[in-house]
Amino acid sequence: MSKITLTIDDQVVEVAAGTTLLDAARQVGIEIPTLCYHPDLSLHGSCRVCVVEDLNSHRLLASCVVPAGDGMKISTRSAKARKARKMNVELLLANHPNDCLGCDRSGSCELQDLTYNLGLSRASVDRFAGEKRDLPLDLGGVALKRDPNKCILCGRCVRVCEEIQGLGTLEFSGRGFDSIVTTGFDLPQSEVNCAKCGQCAAVCPVGAITEVSDIERVWAALEDPNKHVVVQTAPTIQVSIGEEFGLEPGSVVTGRLIAALRRLGFNQVFSTEFSADLTILEEGNEFINRIKGNKNLPHITSCCPGWVKYAEQNYGDLLHHLSTAKSPQQMFSTITKTYYAEQTKIDPANVFTVSIMPCTAKKYEKAREEHSDSGFQDTDAVLTTRELARMIKEAGIDFVNLADDKYDQIMGAATGAATIFGTTGGVTEAALRTVKEVLTGEPLDKLNLGIMGVREAEVEIADRTYKVAVISGLANAAKVLNDVRAGQSEYDWIEIMACPHGCVGGGGQPIPADLEVKKKRAEGLAKIDQTNTIRKSHENVDVLKLYEEYLVEPLSGKSHHLLHTSYRVR
Repeated sequence: MSKITLTIDDQVVEVAAGTTLLDAARQVGIEIPTLCYHPDLSLHGSCRVCVVEDLNSHRLLASCVVPAGDGMKISTRSAKARKARKMNVELLLANHPNDCLGCDRSGSCELQDLTYNLGLSRASVDRFAGEKRDLPLDLGGVALKRDPNKCILCGRCVRVCEEIQGLGTLEFSGRGFDSIVTTGFDLPQSEVNCAKCGQCAAVCPVGAITEVSDIERVWAALEDPNKHVVVQTAPTIQVSIGEEFGLEPGSVVTGRLIAALRRLGFNQVFSTEFSADLTILEEGNEFINRIKGNKNLPHITSCCPGWVKYAEQNYGDLLHHLSTAKSPQQMFSTITKTYYAEQTKIDPANVFTVSIMPCTAKKYEKAREEHSDSGFQDTDAVLTTRELARMIKEAGIDFVNLADDKYDQIMGAATGAATIFGTTGGVTEAALRTVKEVLTGEPLDKLNLGIMGVREAEVEIADRTYKVAVISGLANAAKVLNDVRAGQSEYDWIEIMACPHGCVGGGGQPIPADLEVKKKRAEGLAKIDQTNTIRKSHENVDVLKLYEEYLVEPLSGKSHHLLHTSYRVR
């Protein structure tokens, strides 16, 4: 690849041809402010916050989209560039609500940070004061809410929905002052083809799209003396929540997470890893039955509610391929209000179940009408990683310096197989560890499926070779599902996660999160798996005890009633 040489802020820089000015500057440690730019999305160049001055032509260039040229002399800090950046941000602020103190993104808002970093004063913020938009809020959903008045038209949400998820649920509409990002026919987001994955909220630089909060409902339950409040934590929370308190991505903070939840007042603290192991026994045996009967193959996983919602709306003819096993969240909640309530002699009507999830689609999942097999709504509240961090901060808990604590018993055991559910490929590897050992008595070799896009592997079990696919991102899923629909798929097993890179990149995780952050989270989960003394779901002693005392065996009548579900075309 050919190289070019240019000068940026008096530093000579050699880069590959085609490198943008933004990336060229970063290679020599120069940070240029950005807003519409996102490393995982196509280049847009709309906000002009990243402008730099070409000292040869004295033109202002949008550094995120303009390629570096040989012999260029660029200033990122000239008076002209700095003045233009400030004016562009001032123009954004002129049409932006001045409600930072009450905004969900206060403290993690990129526009707020830019305003401070560029040295904008109160006077400059008000310089272009005038008419502001007064658009209706979209608050009718159970997972996501939209405030179009806060939208800065950066287009990140439009691009992630189109490019990564292949849905195109959000789009630009109108011109000039009337430009907005909206849904088709300006319908509420709850009424359109939306997977509830929350990737739009994850890339939004401001508070225009956020999760529907369950924080106040959880506080009310914790303060109710008649409620027995049980919380479960998804695997990825233990390697991501530390970021909200200044720790490195991927830092394993399991003990501190448990301690913080106890200080918040939860009566029992458990890990969703217990029910992830339970899921493997149910779904693994379901897969064994399917391959023995050569029926409904390829088998497609059902742990991700965003993917399930997408399938129901776009691939209704393939729903018989989905595992009927509930997600670990829903299995845990159902067992909590049945088996756990019986064991502890607590009236299930007084049990309030909370799950801490990296995912906004879990809020949608818990509200699905079929998830009430316990006789009650199985999951009462879902908090994202971000919401739990806000609760911890509100309670004044010094998270970083907490002494480690341990999960409660009864449903406290978990294996390494359950931990890796949190990253793409983890469900597949966990399931095949059990499937191969059940069928042959032989351990599974590590699959190394990674976290990107579409990955595949072949697994030898007895006298047959099984072909598996692992997919993250719904646009990637569509390519494979179209082959299944056409009868051209060679796969026996397909794992689909709506969010790119799986739960480590979930829509409810700490912001920002680029590819490197997600990789570090995945490495943290792998570390927990590798150091766990038990790494196979079928060796979880508490799960085995649950079957012995309550469920009888995987796929029994009781298991089917409590741990399996159905789907419908939407």
